[in-house]
Formats: sequence, C-alpha cells, structure tokens
Amino acid sequence: MPEGPSLRKFQLLTSPFVGQVVVKVGGSSRKINVNDLNALRLQESQVHGKNLYLAFVAAGESLGPAAEETVLQAESASGASPSAQGGQGQVCVPQTHPRKKELQEPQHSGSEAPEAAEGPGNWLCFHFGLFGSIRANEFSRASKANKRGDWKDPAPRLVLYFESGGFLVFYNCRIHWCSSLRADPASDILSVEFHRGQALDALRTPNPICYTLLDQRYFSGLGNVIKNEILYLAKIHPLTQGAFLELLDLERLLDCAIQFSSDWLQDKLHGRKLHLQIYQKEQCPLGHAVMKEPLGPSGGWKRLTWWCPQCQPAILSGHE
Repeated sequence: MPEGPSLRKFQLLTSPFVGQVVVKVGGSSRKINVNDLNALRLQESQVHGKNLYLAFVAAGESLGPAAEETVLQAESASGASPSAQGGQGQVCVPQTHPRKKELQEPQHSGSEAPEAAEGPGNWLCFHFGLFGSIRANEFSRASKANKRGDWKDPAPRLVLYFESGGFLVFYNCRIHWCSSLRADPASDILSVEFHRGQALDALRTPNPICYTLLDQRYFSGLGNVIKNEILYLAKIHPLTQGAFLELLDLERLLDCAIQFSSDWLQDKLHGRKLHLQIYQKEQCPLGHAVMKEPLGPSGGWKRLTWWCPQCQPAILSGHE
C-alpha cells in the first residue's frame, strides 16, 4: 500500500484544486454519500503519514490563510495556474523534507495518533489500499486483462469534478468523514516537525526493530518497503531488539529512514524509478542469498520481510 512519499505526491495532485467548487461527483464509495460533496468548496489538502485529508466547506465561505498558502505553493512549485494542472506526469516541487541527510495497512494496536486541533470545515480522510492512487484530469486504464480475460478499467471509488473543468479520481481507498485530524506531525518521517528524540526512544525498546518501525504512532508514513530498505542500509537484522543496539546504530537507522524517504519522494516527483536493494530481491547487492519471511508481533499482522544474513547478522544479546 502507498507509503509516505506516495501520499505526498497525492497531495501535490490535489493542491491545484484547492479553492475550487465541486460541480459534479461520481464513484462507487459506499462509506459516504458522494452527493454530499456537490457544491462544496475544497478548502485545504493535508497529508499525515499514510492518510490524505481534504477539507470541504460551503461554496460561499472564503478560503482560510492555510488554504491560500497551499494554492500559492502549488502554483509556485508547478509554474502553472491551478486550472492548467493535470495528468500523472512529473510534479516538480522543492524538497519537502529539509534534511540532507495498498487495503488497510497493518498497524499495531494503538497506532492511531491522538486527535489534533479541530480543523476548518469537515475533513474527508482517505486511506489507500494496495493499488490505491489518485489521478488528476485522467482516468486509470487497464494495463492487462483480468482473470476472465476482460480488459476492464479500474473502478473509481470517488470522482470530483470542479468548476475549472478539471477533475480528481480516487482509486482503491477507504473514505470517511471526520471533524478533526487524527494526526501527529512529530511522528511523520517526512514532516519538518518530525521528532527524532521521540523516534529514538521508541527504537530503544526491547522489541524486534522491524516491529517498531511499522508502528505508526512513532513512524507515520513508514511502510514495508521503507522498513526493508533501511534495515539493509543500516546493516541491522530485522529481529534485533532495539535495546541491544548502540545509540549510534539507532541514529544511523533513523538517518537512513529520513534520507531514503526523502529520496523516494524526489524520485516520485521527478518521474524516476525507485532503486531497491533488498525488497523483493533474491540476492543483495553483494551477491548474497536473501532470506524472506513474514514477521510480526504475536497475534498481530505479519509482513513479508527480506534481509541478507551476511550483511545483516543476528544480534542475540546486548553484548555482541
């Protein structure tokens, strides 16, 4: 399912439509009445971790300062007006993270962040499934035949047509209304407010490091692809307990998480293919055989994990 970098790109696709009124709707969603969106104005677009939030208000209400800033940033980044936006091509924007350095996403119990301050208007929350995506001014087309041999295009969960003539299409996602954002920017690895100290405290617990990395309370937006890649880059076995690792090793792992996520985002925004070193590979870059196994907490979700036993040796105690 889409991870933090993908959600950031989704937000960039929605930003040019901020300030516009919905004039027509469509889609197959049964969780909301899509007709409720008719004649509403898209006031704001935000992303937190693996969730996208769109705020809607009555068409007669004016935009708030945050929404106006979103529009100006989108125009500045793209060099075009909102009405000229469209397509799924390159989205060129400044680096989102300042540091140099796809259905329900399996999460640990209690992984939802506490509610943030009340947002403007009503927020529509999108959580994307394995093949979830957003298209701007175009529909997704079938790239191959299904099991029945039919060339059937994916069915949109929601389609929003705007007064400018443009439209947004949402695929394979769960949608629900909420009155406030359930998000903590301090846990979002692509946020300027990401709190390293809080993340390090979470990593230092006596739990397998691969379980902690997927805990959205501390690493919002970090998913299975990022988990596998950064553990390999940091040369850490996925089942190593965080309490057994030196602070320097945990710092390096955190640096890898931030750097990899930021680089992946830039690749997405510039249409470049992601270069993977361990995820879904049979050999690591050094030619060693890769292990694969579903790993997760007892009674919880198990996620397929890839690692190299030679590059990522097991640490069985804090004295090794």
